[in-house]
Amino acid sequence: MTAKKTAFNDIHASLGGKLVEFAGFEMPVQYSGIIQEHLAVRTRVGVFDVSHMGEFEVRGNDALSFLQRMTINDVSKLTEGRAQYSALCYEDGGIVDDLLVYHCGSSFMLVVNASNIQKDFEWLRAHVKGGVELSDVSDAISLLAIQGPHSLGTLQKLTAINLKSIEYYHHVREKLAGVEMLISRTGYTGEVGFELYFEAKGHLARTVWSAVFDAGKEFGILPVGLGARDTLRLEMGYCLYGNDIDQTTNPLEAGLGWITKLNKGDFVGRDALVKVKEQGVRRKLMGFTLAEKAVARYGYPLSIDGSEIGHVTSGTFSPSLEQAIGMGYVAVEHAQVGGTVTVGIRGKQVPASLVRVPFVHKS
Repeated sequence: MTAKKTAFNDIHASLGGKLVEFAGFEMPVQYSGIIQEHLAVRTRVGVFDVSHMGEFEVRGNDALSFLQRMTINDVSKLTEGRAQYSALCYEDGGIVDDLLVYHCGSSFMLVVNASNIQKDFEWLRAHVKGGVELSDVSDAISLLAIQGPHSLGTLQKLTAINLKSIEYYHHVREKLAGVEMLISRTGYTGEVGFELYFEAKGHLARTVWSAVFDAGKEFGILPVGLGARDTLRLEMGYCLYGNDIDQTTNPLEAGLGWITKLNKGDFVGRDALVKVKEQGVRRKLMGFTLAEKAVARYGYPLSIDGSEIGHVTSGTFSPSLEQAIGMGYVAVEHAQVGGTVTVGIRGKQVPASLVRVPFVHKS
C-alpha cells in the first residue's frame, strides 16, 4: 500500500527532510538532526507536521453521554473552548488509545494516534447508541504543532487574538496567517506551544508554513521531525501508544490514574479498573536513568540480582540531560524511586536508577 502524504510533504522534501513510512504516512524523521531539532524546541521554537494524527467529529443530542461512556476522563467537566487528555479502554481495562477531547460548542472533536485511526473509529462506531453522529474527518485536516519558549512570540505576529489569553488545554477558532483555524494551547513536548488545525489543502499548508517560518526567523525557528518529537515527549515522561501503553496495559499501572475518573459513572472498562484499584496494581511504569550512554530499547529486560522484574517500553539519549533515559514496567514491589536495576543491553547488564518522571522539569 502506498504511504499517504500530508499537505506539507513537498515542503519536507524541499527542506531535505529524511522521509520515512510511519503509521501509513510518509513523514520526516529529521531535517538538520535530532539533537539540534530537539534543543531548538527546548530553547527557541520548532515546528512539527503532525497531520498524520486522526480527527473524529462527534455530534448529536447524545454526544456527551456517548463520550462519557467511551472515555475514562470526565467529559462533563468540559465547557466550550476547553480540551481534555483522556483514553479509550476495552472492557478488561486495556487501553484502546490515548486521545484528546475538544469541546467545540455544537460538537466534540477527538484527536487520536495515527496508527490507531481505523481501529479507534471502528471501536467507537460499534458502541454508538441514540442520537450520535460520528465522522472521521482526518483526511480533511492539517495539523501543525509550534512548540518552544518563543512559540507565542512567533505566532502572535500572525493573529489579532491575544494568544496569552488562551489557557493551557483551551482553544479558540480564529484566523492566523489569514487562515481560519482552531488554535489550541496544547502539545506533547512540555514546552509552551500551540497546535493549529485547519483545512488540508496544499495552498493553505504553504501559506501557514511560510508565515510561521518568516515570523519565527528572529528566534532561530527550525522544522522538527518525528525523531525529536519522540525524545522531547520521553524527557517529559509522556506515554507513547504502542510502546508505553497498549491493549495489554491499563491506565492505573501506566501512571494515568489522574485521568481515570472512576466516580463519574459507568464507562467501558470501569468495572475492570475498579478491581485493579481495589486489588492494587502488579506493576508500575517507571522512569530510569542509565549509568552509561548505551540506549535501552523497547523490550529490553529490567532485572535485579539476575531476576527479571520488568521490561523497557521507551528509551533514548536525552539531548537536554546528555544522559541515557527510559521508561519501563517494573513489578510493584521493586517500583521504588531511588532503587537500582540493570538493563540487559546486547548481553551486558547496565546499571540504571529508578527515578520520578518527568526527567526534565519545566517552570
